Amino acid sequence: EKCRGSPPPPPPCRESSKSHCCSTMDTVLGIKGDGFTMIVADRTSARSIMVFNQAEDKITELDSHKIIGQSGPQCDTANFAEYIQKNMTLYELNNDMKLSTFATANFMRRQLATALRKGPYQTNILLGGYDEGAGASLYFLDLYSALTPVNFGAHGYASNFCLSIFDREYKEGMSVEEAKAVIDKCIAELHTRFLISQPNFLIKIVDKDGVRVMEA
Repeated sequence: EKCRGSPPPPPPCRESSKSHCCSTMDTVLGIKGDGFTMIVADRTSARSIMVFNQAEDKITELDSHKIIGQSGPQCDTANFAEYIQKNMTLYELNNDMKLSTFATANFMRRQLATALRKGPYQTNILLGGYDEGAGASLYFLDLYSALTPVNFGAHGYASNFCLSIFDREYKEGMSVEEAKAVIDKCIAELHTRFLISQPNFLIKIVDKDGVRVMEA
């Protein structure tokens, strides 16, 4: 449900409903380890045949212990991330408590589902967070408002190359170094096999100490 006193969500990008290619060309990867969640995204901002820059940050910090990696047109990803982020802050101010990662995932899913029959946001999301007691978690959401907790996930054409690597290499209780090694294999595979050039990647980790950036 919407937080008390929250404004209506911003309208989705009108152009985004015309083509699905914008979201599939982005790469977003996620993996859950022992007490942390790692989310990775490419840094290329492009449209049609034009590359705008290769230093885009597609991983938004919702609060001190929650991050989302998004694929999709920039208008939809920016609008949706900001709407969720500000409503989480409003909820905390109204109730003197933060939303859990589970509650945040379901709030995001509700907003995607509500918009689905009106003007869908063309954004696919991996949500990573850390909660005291519950520990680290990773949630997979898509533009059709599907939601499920996962140990690893991928959005975009990259899923064709990376899911098999995750399936083979993932194990329970991975350390940060082990998870980073799996991500490195995924990035190497994309650089070798993927038609689209994605030279730069950004890695963010969320754990009990908060969010930090790791060198790709």
